[in-house]
Amino acid sequence: MENTAPDLFSYRKFWAHRFGAAPVLPMSREEMDQLGWDSCDVILVTGDAYVDHPSFGVALIGRLLEAQGFRVGVIAQPDWRDTRAFKALGRPNLFFGVTAGNMDSMVNRYTADRRIRSNDAYSPDGAAGLRPDRSVIVYSQRVKETCKGVPVIIGGIEASLRRIAHYDYWSDKVRRSILPDSKADMLVFGNADRAIVEVAHRLARGEPIGEIRHVRGTCIMRQGVPDGWSEIDFTQPDAPAPMVRFTNPYAADPGCAQAPALEKHPPRKQPRGTDRAHTVLRLPSYDQVAGDRVIFAHAARIAHLETNPGNARALVQRHGKRDLWINPPPIPLRTRELDRIHELPYTRRPHPAYGDAHIPAWEMIRFSISIMRGCFGGCTFCSITEHEGRIVQNRSEDSIVREIETIRDEVPGFTGVISDLGGPTANMYRLRCKDEAIESICRKPSCVYPRICKTLGTDHEPLTRLYRRARKVPGIKRVLIASGLRYDLAVRSPEYVRELVTHHVGGYLKIAPEHTEKGPLDVMMKPGIESYDDFKRMFDRFSKEAGKEQYLIPYFMAAHPGTTDRDMLELALWLKKNGFRLDQVQAFLPTPLAIAADIYYTGLNTLKPIRRDSGHITVAKGQRQRRLQKAFLRYHDPRNWPLLRDALKSMGRADLIGNGKRHLVPSWQPKEKKGRARTETAIAKTHPPRRNPRQKR
Repeated sequence: MENTAPDLFSYRKFWAHRFGAAPVLPMSREEMDQLGWDSCDVILVTGDAYVDHPSFGVALIGRLLEAQGFRVGVIAQPDWRDTRAFKALGRPNLFFGVTAGNMDSMVNRYTADRRIRSNDAYSPDGAAGLRPDRSVIVYSQRVKETCKGVPVIIGGIEASLRRIAHYDYWSDKVRRSILPDSKADMLVFGNADRAIVEVAHRLARGEPIGEIRHVRGTCIMRQGVPDGWSEIDFTQPDAPAPMVRFTNPYAADPGCAQAPALEKHPPRKQPRGTDRAHTVLRLPSYDQVAGDRVIFAHAARIAHLETNPGNARALVQRHGKRDLWINPPPIPLRTRELDRIHELPYTRRPHPAYGDAHIPAWEMIRFSISIMRGCFGGCTFCSITEHEGRIVQNRSEDSIVREIETIRDEVPGFTGVISDLGGPTANMYRLRCKDEAIESICRKPSCVYPRICKTLGTDHEPLTRLYRRARKVPGIKRVLIASGLRYDLAVRSPEYVRELVTHHVGGYLKIAPEHTEKGPLDVMMKPGIESYDDFKRMFDRFSKEAGKEQYLIPYFMAAHPGTTDRDMLELALWLKKNGFRLDQVQAFLPTPLAIAADIYYTGLNTLKPIRRDSGHITVAKGQRQRRLQKAFLRYHDPRNWPLLRDALKSMGRADLIGNGKRHLVPSWQPKEKKGRARTETAIAKTHPPRRNPRQKR
């Protein structure tokens, strides 16, 4: 894909660059005075504690804006009940930037069972309750109250994944885009580097924010479609539209899943004479998607098809009397740009104001390094593609090694072990489509499902070379890999697996097959369990050759759309057969904008064209069924036995109840010890699950 965006660091610096880089972005007026600042140009408000590390969004955006010459201050975890907290740094000259932090505030606070979490990894000492629910909305409204007339730009993962009308699991309803609800002036989605830099410079030149309308990676509210633009109506799933057979770039690749799909369902054609760059797709309005699940599924499908920055068009969706305008995704960063972002003058530690407080999220990543962004995996339960993009953006080998040396020399407590070299995935570094022309027009949701596309480069040699160079840096004892591994890609490069297993596994390697059965795996867009088996054989062989006793720790998911109780039973039998007794298990959590969340809400497969007569997918929604599916993952826990025995009997599999090795659960129940928690069955009978997301444990 041709990268036509200006270099991030090519803008003329704002006049305030003469102040130089701050030792740490200020959080108080006293710090501003020490820097000689009379005001901030930009103030960032975040729901996380402020850690000056590139893995924390506020630090990265703050340092990037500082490199453009702007004076940037941070208000971290303000008391949202007191407007004075938002006046701590005064009134910014350009804008407020508002984010919930590195996590969606609802995911941060509530479990998949809608129970309140007892801690917050992004807060000092892990303290819970330091941010409000729906933080972006609350913070933005407070800022609007305290500093009237100052532009407010919302961003981060909460804003990014709620940029369109979306299903919200915690309220169990379709919510409006977060932009009109927050009353902000603009929303930036994705990593937002390009968008926020361009918008900041245009504001600094005196442009009103209301006139900044067509920056990629931004959303705004407006009235109607402007002159010079063509609108295509996609408001109805069965609406006729002109069709054209485009040249199929996959025609020479009969093994690619996209070829038959393109022939059977060619994309809708734009009217003759229209410019794709000035074409907008009209989605069903908020009122339509909120009142009709079929229309919601149709709108979700269209939105997910417009994620490739090489061919995505603008989207528009009516909210009340105004239109939500969603510009196409940003152009991916070049390697030199991503290098410079990660080499800005971060202190790589929490702000000094926190003293000796422990911030768990920082302690987990302080010795890890991000080597890339983006993911082309397309797993439906994950929103990385919708947030970071489908094009993998890579750092250079030299830049990564320089960061290793910085950690070695400057980060306190370093013992010589790099805890991770990775990103959204461990092994997509420098992997991309072999043909830029195909990449720029491809609309596949995944490059690796149902099989690895033949136009995808899968050579792991650059990553293998990086690992070898990293572990030879003086003072480095070990370089571990902790990010999620795409084992279906890894097995294509045995030398990479050998390097990984021999030098970069600390006894255990966590991977995520997610399930064993075809039904749920197809809805997840994950490879079959055979790929896991292939990788395990390779892992065991190379571990033995290295003389190491090492183990794979698989992760599995319950209650994902497409998963039946019988699927979970088969998974439990597989676990028992292979000797796994899982301690940590997860139930599916429908996060905003994830494809699986759309399927969960509608029961319709948005991976396929939506019609009124589209077939439904099995969805586990009731608390009892979700508990049962989760119980199958922990078939060995006596507290789950009563629930499992009842289920096995109702499924006609009472033959699996007994005291032999072939049985899944025993026929007897141990006596409860004093003070021991009651069984799932007893809890369900005496306390039926409530729908209130604020319920406590």
